[in-house]
Amino acid sequence: MRPTASHSPGTGRALAAVGVPGMLIQCGRLDYETAWALQHRLVEDRLAGRCPDTLLLLEHAPVYTLGVRARHRSVATTNAIPVVVTDRGGDITYHGPGQPVLYVLVDLARRSLGIHALVQALEQAVIDMLAELDVTAVRHAGAPGVYVDDRKIAALGLRVRAGRSYHGLALNARMDLTPFYAIDPCGYPGLRVTQLADWRPDIDIVDAGERLLAQVQRRLAYTDVSIPSMNPTDVPLRLDARR
Repeated sequence: MRPTASHSPGTGRALAAVGVPGMLIQCGRLDYETAWALQHRLVEDRLAGRCPDTLLLLEHAPVYTLGVRARHRSVATTNAIPVVVTDRGGDITYHGPGQPVLYVLVDLARRSLGIHALVQALEQAVIDMLAELDVTAVRHAGAPGVYVDDRKIAALGLRVRAGRSYHGLALNARMDLTPFYAIDPCGYPGLRVTQLADWRPDIDIVDAGERLLAQVQRRLAYTDVSIPSMNPTDVPLRLDARR
């Protein structure tokens, strides 16, 4: 069954009236399992109070990932793209070059924030970003993500551990969509996908990623975001948390 359309774009507000500090790590292209391990190590640092909330901006080499709803399912494709079973929410999706991925490591407990509010904030950030580019996007009831003309343009999948979120969202910007045709995206047979380049061919992946980051930062009310000079695999971090 395909998701039911909800054509109200929503106007949601930022999650906090007063900004909070955060940290951005720009990873470039990083293989999925390395990025996953990095998230786990950063969650440990967040639990220990060694770093603030963190955003990871990156793109992945081609990979299919299975969320908890699909982790026991066998995946048979005719291509050579690897499959990784993960601990994020959701079903199956594809990541690849040309798709900005933003992982959001947020201390939900400290901010008195629920997971559903975080999902809505991330969806709204994508909707707002696309609206800036004159592309109308909406949510679909019961199916996290963002859609343009009934085609999915952004996917979300999160995990919460001890009140801290990780994983995040992926925006199809300028990529080869063919690998999506070998799966049922997000577990919905017949679900179509699209990308920003179909609507705004003048926007490249760097611009798309920066625009997405700016909207997520605004929605989550981050101020004074630090950008450490580091190799993303050089963790644990030696950073002072600004509390």
